[in-house]
Parts: sequence; C-alpha cells; structure tokens
Amino acid sequence: MTARVFAEGSAMRIKFRCLPGYRGHVPEPRRASEALPDWVRKMPAAATSPTRGGIDVPTVKRCPPFLDAVREGIVFPLVTDLHVRGGEISWDWDLPEVEGRLTIESPIGVHAPEQLTGAPFRVDREQFAIKFSNFWAIEAPAGVSLLFSHPFNREDLPFRTLTGLVDVDAFTRGFVNFPALWVDPGFEGTLPKGTPVAQAVPIRREALELEFDVGEFDEAGFAEQRAFQTALSEDPSVYRKAYRQKRDGRGRDEASDL
Repeated sequence: MTARVFAEGSAMRIKFRCLPGYRGHVPEPRRASEALPDWVRKMPAAATSPTRGGIDVPTVKRCPPFLDAVREGIVFPLVTDLHVRGGEISWDWDLPEVEGRLTIESPIGVHAPEQLTGAPFRVDREQFAIKFSNFWAIEAPAGVSLLFSHPFNREDLPFRTLTGLVDVDAFTRGFVNFPALWVDPGFEGTLPKGTPVAQAVPIRREALELEFDVGEFDEAGFAEQRAFQTALSEDPSVYRKAYRQKRDGRGRDEASDL
C-alpha cells in the first residue's frame, strides 16, 4: 500500500534533519508535485503524427498516469553545480565547519565497479557508478519505509539512480545516499544545483499476502470491457474524467493546469 505524502485529511509527517549550520546551504527536499521539469510544462498537449496519417495525437502531457508518477512523493535535489569535462566531475562548494562532524562533505562519490559484480549493469570507464550525497536524515512514522528510485520519467538526465527501499522509521539518524550509473558518456557541461537526483515514495509496511485470481471475463464483464473500450475510442480522456482519483492537490482536468 502506498502512503500519500501530505494528502489532505491524512497528512503524513516526514521529518528531515541536517547537521547544525547546514540549513540554508543544502537544498531541502521538495514535494515532487512542486518540482516538475520545465519540459513537461512546455511540451504541447497534442502533436501531429505522420505515422497516424497526419492527425493530431495527445502527448504524454495528457496522460494522467505519466503525470501522476512524476508528481508523486518527494524529490531530493542535487546540492551544488557539478561541472563535467573530459570525463571528470568537479564542483566549487563549501559547507560550514561542524565540530565533531563524522560525515563527508563531498556532494558526490564514486562506487567501485566491483560492487556491482553480477548485476546486469554496464559499468566501465564510460558508464561508471557514482553516489549522490544526501545531507538530510529522514524520519517517517512507525511502519513506513521510503522507496527511493530514479526521478520518475526523467530519461533526460545523464544518470540513472538505482532503486532501494529503506526503513526510515528506524534508520532516522543516518543519511541515505543515492547510488547511480552515469549513462551518458558524451555529456559535457554543468549539471545544475537543484536537479532531482532521487524520488521517494512512502510505503506502509503492512502485512500483505498477495492472492492471485487469474481467469477470463464472464459475459457481463466482457460487455463492460467492450463498453469501456467504446467510450475510450470516443473520448481518450475518459480515464482522467471518470476513473482518476484526486491526490495531493492533483487530479486537475486540463494539461494547461500544470
């Protein structure tokens, strides 16, 4: 079961804590619904398709499942500009000195390729394993974990964050860092501060025994399925209008509301 973050009437309080003196220097986690990429906002709601006989077809901007995934949960931003030149990553960033600090202050680290031995990931000099540093300890309510992953539908980014599940109701004083693969060896330039490097969705750890019921539609179910397909062919937005559930201030009917 997925717990909705900040949902009206059922708010879930997620606590974020940084080291003394770091606040204001380290970008704060954000609601994903407040961190949509510019290309989603700018893309058209429809585009002409030569492969469909020149008719206008809706883009993913009119696809509620696509948008709802992008808006779900929490995003963690890159803490400073990363400059990529000739296969090297550099930065110019200073954090305040904290007496007794036992954590690193580098915004990024590197994983040894051997740590991925046996995994089907290509890791070599061109596509290497990195680790984005996170400077926020996270505390969720009892029974809640966070599922961390690559920012949803963000194939424009030159890296791919690996997916992991962390019990942040117990692991409340450590920092969850974000391992990733650098997948674009041709990238040159600056990866700007604030770029989402991970997206997290709260998951309730409730005992759940899955029971599969696999079969064919009966006559009534098949009639209902045909009726739905007919409605969908007449109005491609039928899911958005009749089935989509409102969540976290979303559920708006028009792409122009983004």
